[in-house]
Amino acid sequence: MCGIAGFVNGSQKIHPLQQEDVLNRMLNRIIHRGPDEMGLYLNNSCCLGSVRLSIIDLASGQQPLCNQDGSLWIAYNGEVFNYIELREELLKKGHRFKTHCDTEVVLHMFEEYGQDCLSRLNGQFAFSIWDEKRQSLFMARDRSGIRPLYYTKNQEGLVFASEIKSLFEYPAVKRVINTKALQQTFTFWTTLTPLSIFDEVYELPPGHYLKYERGQVQVQSYWSLSFDQQNNFKGSIEEAGEEFSYLFEDAIKLRLRADVQVAAYLSGGLDSSVTTSFINSVQPDVLNTYSIGFEDVDFDESYYQQEVSRFFETRHSSVACHNDDISQMLEKAIWHTEFPLLRTSPIPMMKLSKLVRDSGIKVVITGEGADENLGGYNIFKEAIVRQFWSKYPDSKLRPLLLKKLYPYIPQLKNATPSMLRMFFGYQLANTNSPVYSHLLRWRNGNNLLGHFSAQTKRDLDGYNPVAEYAEAINDKVKGYSTLAKAQYIESTIFMSGYLLSSQGDRVGMANSIEGRYPFLDYRLIEFCASLPDSYKLKGLNEKYLMKRLMKGRLPDIVINRPKQAYRAPIAKALLEAKNGIVDRYLNDSSLNESGLFDCNTVKRLINKLRNAQTISEVDNMSLIGLLSTQILYQQFIKDYKPMSDHRMTKGIVRNLNLIDNKNA
Repeated sequence: MCGIAGFVNGSQKIHPLQQEDVLNRMLNRIIHRGPDEMGLYLNNSCCLGSVRLSIIDLASGQQPLCNQDGSLWIAYNGEVFNYIELREELLKKGHRFKTHCDTEVVLHMFEEYGQDCLSRLNGQFAFSIWDEKRQSLFMARDRSGIRPLYYTKNQEGLVFASEIKSLFEYPAVKRVINTKALQQTFTFWTTLTPLSIFDEVYELPPGHYLKYERGQVQVQSYWSLSFDQQNNFKGSIEEAGEEFSYLFEDAIKLRLRADVQVAAYLSGGLDSSVTTSFINSVQPDVLNTYSIGFEDVDFDESYYQQEVSRFFETRHSSVACHNDDISQMLEKAIWHTEFPLLRTSPIPMMKLSKLVRDSGIKVVITGEGADENLGGYNIFKEAIVRQFWSKYPDSKLRPLLLKKLYPYIPQLKNATPSMLRMFFGYQLANTNSPVYSHLLRWRNGNNLLGHFSAQTKRDLDGYNPVAEYAEAINDKVKGYSTLAKAQYIESTIFMSGYLLSSQGDRVGMANSIEGRYPFLDYRLIEFCASLPDSYKLKGLNEKYLMKRLMKGRLPDIVINRPKQAYRAPIAKALLEAKNGIVDRYLNDSSLNESGLFDCNTVKRLINKLRNAQTISEVDNMSLIGLLSTQILYQQFIKDYKPMSDHRMTKGIVRNLNLIDNKNA
C-alpha cells in the first residue's frame, strides 16, 4: 500500500528543480501511508510521487515506475490481486518486465488495453499514469472506493493526491470548508462524490477514471453496482451457497498474496468469523488475529472474539479502548479522516491498527462488505418492517417488531407502540420514495442543521441534499425491491464514503496498515446482487445464505447471536474527558471564529447532555458532529502550517526530464 501525489502544469511552465520541493512537501504530508520509500518523477509538464509501504516485490518495486520506452510513468496506491495471471497474459503478448510487482503489471495493462484494462483488474487501487507522448494524465479508482483519490483544478493545472492534506501543500490550493458538503455530511455521514468537505477539492468517485489533457478534465464511470432483475440468479439456495463459497474462497486466496505476513481482524461478529474460517481452510498455518475491546460493557464483544479465536486456535492479540482514549485520540483521528464524524467508531479502529503495526504486521484481512452484499444491516430490516407497518399504520403490533432490531439502544427496550410511532413513523407512508429505507436515518442527521449559524443557513439557501439525491438515483433504482434500493444506497454512499474511508483506509494507514476486503471482490459483489432477496434477508434473519453455509463451521453462539452494530462511546467519553476537549472547541470564541454554528444552540445542547440521565442517539450524533467539525476547522484552516524543511524526507528522483538544459 502506498500514497501518491502529483500535479500537471497548465500554461505556466515551472522548472522541475523548483517543483521538486513542492512534490516532496506533498509526499511528506502522507508519509504515514508509505514509510518504507519515497520516489519522484519530475518533468516540465508533470510531476508524480509515491510513498511506499512495501508488501509485494520488496526489493524492486520502487515508484514511480515507467514502461520499456519511458513514455508512460505510474504512481500507484493499492493492490491488484490477480496480477500474476495478468502478467502471464502480458508476457505472451510480448511485454517485458523488470520487476515482479503488481504496479508494473497495471502499467503494462494500460499500455496494452488503455482504459479498458480497468474491467480486468481485481483489486483495491487508485493510480495515476502520465503519458509523455500525449501529454495527458490518466487516473482511476477501484470499483468500491477502497482507496482514496482527490484532485483540484486551477489555472496552474491539475493537482492530485491520496489525501486532501497533501493537496494543501501545493501553494495555489485554498482551504475553505464547503457548507453544502457539510450539510451532506451531517445528513449522509459523508459527502456525495465528487464533493469533498473542502471547496474546489474533489474526490474521484469509486468505479471511475479521469483523463486530463490540454487543460480539460473528463470523468467517466467504468463500473457501477446493479440489481437488475434480468440478471437474477435462478438456482436453488444450495447452489447459491456453493457458488458463494467458491467465489469467497478464491477472493481469500488472492488477498493472501503478499511478500509479508498477513493477519486478520476478529470482531466477534459473523463477518470476521467467516473470514477467519476461510483463511484457516485455505492456509491452515497459525493465523494472527487482532481485536478491540471496550472498557464500557455496552460496547464490548470480547467474549465472542475469544470464542472464535479458541475455535480456530489463532494467535490472538487484543487491546482495550478506554473512554479516555476517545477524547485523547479524537484530534488525531480527525487529522487522518479529514472529515467531520458522526460517530467515534474510527478511534478504536485506529488504536487497533497501531496494535497490529507494533506487532510487525503490515496487512490485515477484514470483513467489511458482507452486510452490504447480504442484507446484514438493521436499516434493511427496518425498511421492510416500516413498509409492512405502513399497510396498517394504526396497528399496535406491527411497530413492536422494531424493538427486536435495536436491543442495544436503551431508549427502545421498553418503548410503547406510541413511542415507536413517534420515533419510527417519520414519512411512514412514503413507500414510493427511492430513498424510503434511509429517510429516518437522514432525518436524525438533519437535527444538526438546527445548530448552523445564520450565515451558514444563508449560504445554504434552502439546499435539500435528500431531495437532490433522491432525484439523482430515481431512474437508476426503478424496479428495485425495497431491500435492493437500501443495499444500493448503503453501498454507494455509506460504505465507500464512511466505512471504507474514515473507519477503514484512513485510520489503518495512520499506522501504515493495509486492510484487505475479500467480501468486496467485485465478482462476489455482482453475484450477491443477483441473488433473490429471500436468500439474503429471510424474515428478519439477516445474511441467511451465509449463516446457512457456515452451520457447523463456526460456533453456534456466533451464528445465532443477534446483530450488534459496532459502536463506541460518545457523550459519556467526551463530556467527562480530562483534556476538556468539548470546552476547548465548543466555546463561544472558537464557534464565532469558524462562523459555522450558532453559539446559543450549541451551549443549550451541552447543558442538556451534562444534565441528562440518558442520552439519545441523535444528541450523541450532534455532539460529535459539532465537535469534530470544529476540530477540522482548526486543524486545516485556522492553524494549518505547511511542511517545514527540517521535518521533511527527500524522495529519490526516478527521472529528471528538462526541456531547456541551459536553464538547469
